[in-house]
Amino acid sequence: MVERTRTMNNFSRRRLLKTSAVAGVGAVVVPGVAAADAIAVTETPVSEAHGAHCPEAKLTGRIVRPHDPGYTDARLGWDQLFSHYPLVIVFAQNTQDVVNALTWARQNDVALRIRSGRHSLEGWSNVDSGLVIDISELKSVHLDSAARIATVGAGLSQLEAVTTLAKRNFAVTTGTEGTVGLSGATLGGGFGFLTRWLGMACDSLIGAEVVVAEGGECAKVIKADLNHNSDLLWALRGAGNGNFGIVTSLTYKVSPLKSVTYVQATWDGIGDLRRVFDAWQRTALDADDRLGTQLEIHRNQTLLFAVLAEGTPAEANRLLAPILSVGTPQVSVQVGNWGEVYAGFQIPTENEPANWKFYSQFARKPFPGEAIDVISSFMRDAPTDDSNFFTQAFGGAVRRSPRGGTAFPHRDALFYSEPGAGWGTRSDQPGICDPLTPQAQAWIAEFSQAMRPYVDGAYVNVPNVGMQDWETAYWRDNFDRLRKIKAKYDPHNVFQYDQSIPPASC
Repeated sequence: MVERTRTMNNFSRRRLLKTSAVAGVGAVVVPGVAAADAIAVTETPVSEAHGAHCPEAKLTGRIVRPHDPGYTDARLGWDQLFSHYPLVIVFAQNTQDVVNALTWARQNDVALRIRSGRHSLEGWSNVDSGLVIDISELKSVHLDSAARIATVGAGLSQLEAVTTLAKRNFAVTTGTEGTVGLSGATLGGGFGFLTRWLGMACDSLIGAEVVVAEGGECAKVIKADLNHNSDLLWALRGAGNGNFGIVTSLTYKVSPLKSVTYVQATWDGIGDLRRVFDAWQRTALDADDRLGTQLEIHRNQTLLFAVLAEGTPAEANRLLAPILSVGTPQVSVQVGNWGEVYAGFQIPTENEPANWKFYSQFARKPFPGEAIDVISSFMRDAPTDDSNFFTQAFGGAVRRSPRGGTAFPHRDALFYSEPGAGWGTRSDQPGICDPLTPQAQAWIAEFSQAMRPYVDGAYVNVPNVGMQDWETAYWRDNFDRLRKIKAKYDPHNVFQYDQSIPPASC
């Protein structure tokens, strides 16, 4: 049973947001929710390899071309600041469709991109006059409760993953926005309310099925786990988005989770921001690892969101007391199953702004008062109510790497933060210049520049376009190793886009 003492208001992208079959002893197959009427639990058999001279490929799956009625809907992404017109979009129905599409693209010398949740924040999962391989309809879920292992199709959204696992009282780390693809979030690192308790999303990734390029024009399916292609598994854990191959399924070590306490606190305006932010830094970053917190600052509100895994309201109030004692916030508390709580704070995409721009950054030292004053100053001049400054507490389990390690390098960060601008109305014909676009883009650029003395590094899932030395900003000392792994699995640089990892030269 879920108790709700106060419902959330829909506000912004970062606002928090608003068939079963036996498969052996202790193993079950469970369906997801929302996007599909039923989640597939069978896969078409796929050959493990193809020869150097593979037969002429044909596109298979659900194919959408420019003259088809559903083309506009099929090509649009979540961030309508970007609008592309691909030659063809293949919605893969199984792994063989992905193999065929990749082979076809190579044989026909056509540029390609891989897409799952359509949340690529710079539009890099789409391409003009090329092939988009969309894996969003690969939605199988197999959960072995006894072994605490889940293998899922790479098309699952975060909402589908959270709610499906929660029905069996299990969880993995995900981000807070349900429509984001689980695979995309995980392969870039992945963090959210359970990060301090369970680590990064990529830390729970123990295996993957990957379609890679082979020879001059072919494709093959390989496994990546601790016993097979372990170097690729390491790379997929934090640098796997479209760099080495196409991930078609992911295997996670899942953790038991029966109940959470969810707290939201709202302060009117930003007059209390310095005291709230300082109390948050002194409290939430070193609190019980079960406590995950986020701050979100708007021009007319300051918000705190917190999830205490397997905790009570009394525990949550005690842990958050130093923050909640600042000023007179409105506080709501909800207790229940993680899937129900998560679903409850999602915001329908149609209620969100059309255009978004973000700038990612990590903090390895607490923000001094001057940094908080910079945030206050820019938020007072934010271009819209949806624009915000967002922070996520790190620490706890983030500091511990899983067996086999990960390419994600920012384990010493105290917290992650990003200014974000949201504006414009959604349309099925994006691309018309919104009059607010120049103002919003100038605001985010100036804001991020003003924060530079207090932050470093960047998050590959929230790419910073135009950043010098983006390679080390995303991956620090891991970049050279990633280039060598790229050269091993994609020597011809088939998988490339702005800020993709290039193969090491011989």
